[in-house]
Amino acid sequence: MIYMRPMHRRSVLRGMMGGAAISVGLPILDCFLNTNGTAFAATGQALPVRFGTWFWGCGLNPGRWEPDKVGADYDIKPEMAPVAGFKNKLNVYSGLKTFLDGKAVGVHFSGVMACTTGTVPNGMMPSKASIDSLVADVIGTRSRFRSIEVACAGIPSHSQSRRSATAMNPAEVSPAKLYTRIFGPEFTDPNAAVFKPDPAVMVRKSALSVVSEKRQDLMKKIGAADRQRLDEYFTSVRELEQQLALQLEKPAPIESCSVPGAVADSAVGNEIAMVRENNRLFSTLLAHAVACDQTRVVNVAFADATSSLRHKGGTQSHHEHTHEEPIDVKLGYQPELAVFNTEIMEGFNEFLTAMDGIKEGDSTLLDRSIIFASTDHGYAKLHGLENMPLFTAGSGGGRMKTGIHVAAKGQPVTRVGLTAQQAMGVPVSSWGTESNETSRTITEVMA
Repeated sequence: MIYMRPMHRRSVLRGMMGGAAISVGLPILDCFLNTNGTAFAATGQALPVRFGTWFWGCGLNPGRWEPDKVGADYDIKPEMAPVAGFKNKLNVYSGLKTFLDGKAVGVHFSGVMACTTGTVPNGMMPSKASIDSLVADVIGTRSRFRSIEVACAGIPSHSQSRRSATAMNPAEVSPAKLYTRIFGPEFTDPNAAVFKPDPAVMVRKSALSVVSEKRQDLMKKIGAADRQRLDEYFTSVRELEQQLALQLEKPAPIESCSVPGAVADSAVGNEIAMVRENNRLFSTLLAHAVACDQTRVVNVAFADATSSLRHKGGTQSHHEHTHEEPIDVKLGYQPELAVFNTEIMEGFNEFLTAMDGIKEGDSTLLDRSIIFASTDHGYAKLHGLENMPLFTAGSGGGRMKTGIHVAAKGQPVTRVGLTAQQAMGVPVSSWGTESNETSRTITEVMA
């Protein structure tokens, strides 16, 4: 039986399950917060902001996603219908393009790099850190995980998150393994009454410290190229060491934190029904991880840039449909492709729903986040890099206005990334390279 006592910020529900004591955190209630519901009453500490990316391949059908009306209260086109419920929390950016500056187009690559790193490499190798890493440098240094990446179609390399040109952040592909990683033995419930540092974590921290102390001796014995590689390696080690150190401290209570039920392993593959199910599971886990302040940066790859998604029994992939399906003369677009696009946007809706379903003070987890959704092409049939669909969802705790359609024909896609970075507090005045470089934020959405 659970006995309720007078409510206060550290209150939890306690009970017994299978002979073991459990505690479940309560959501952030009005009585814990100031009168505006924006900070904890006892400390004045503001609720944190978060950042996320959501990627899908092969764009959308031109003319079927861009609103006709510019500004607030924009109209919803057919392929955006699945996210119509988030219209007031979603910004739509149309007309933006990727500039190649004379480089050969890297199909399903150049556009991704422009959107996520601000540059178009000369070739098929990344050359910059991705936007989520830049944001994590500012907001992700005090959480257990600097960022969490997932790939819904089962391939770790589908991740679009990069720490540097040579260091990709590989994605988790199993919801069950992600559950264990976040809420397994090393998870520290911030609302638990008793805190006991894990000796295994302490040992790991000590071992990493010893390695770090010998860094200078090793650096003297190797060449310049190896020193550069090891410098990047030791930087990662120091970040891990700092994260491990956090696990030796009792975390502050987070009343919105609750541990979801265990997740059974699901089928992995490129059938879109499987991908949708994994996206749904991942979305729930990521929302809980963010609410429990295990991370403040998340990255979802719904599929790869060449979008190998298939329908069960189908003979062609999403990617093949973009090139081979004829345009219906009466409809004016590729109807089978439109089915894929609708299902992808339904996946985006599931992610936004999970984030919006957790209340925090006067708003929701989504309201205190900025989610940056991007793709690789505008018109995938021609590998077009014009009119690329880009979206942001959430206001970052009031840092961005929402519910706006911005038409920026011919402007670089990097304007959205620069705007999101500045809203998240990244100290940057310009972003991108060559013709994709911009110092112009999208003032229409800046609060």
